[in-house]
Amino acid sequence: MIRRTVPAAGAALIRIGGVPPGDYALSLIHDENGNGRLDTFLGIPREGFGFSRNPRLRMGPPHFEECRVTIGQETSRQTIAMKYLL
Repeated sequence: MIRRTVPAAGAALIRIGGVPPGDYALSLIHDENGNGRLDTFLGIPREGFGFSRNPRLRMGPPHFEECRVTIGQETSRQTIAMKYLL
């Protein structure tokens, strides 16, 4: 697991280097209260979240295949939209 912290306001660019080529999935949370986890209410996220490839939301988190990105030798770029439900 790789953790990065960025300001909550506006868009941010996060660089992750040194990972070997392969299949990966990215997940982001907006930890509004700084407790290091995604807070939920009755299983519904109370804080913002996002996943690579911006999969459709269903009940529960998306499957790995829905978020999978293949990283090779070249630079890869992902744009992740944050979602807020409550």
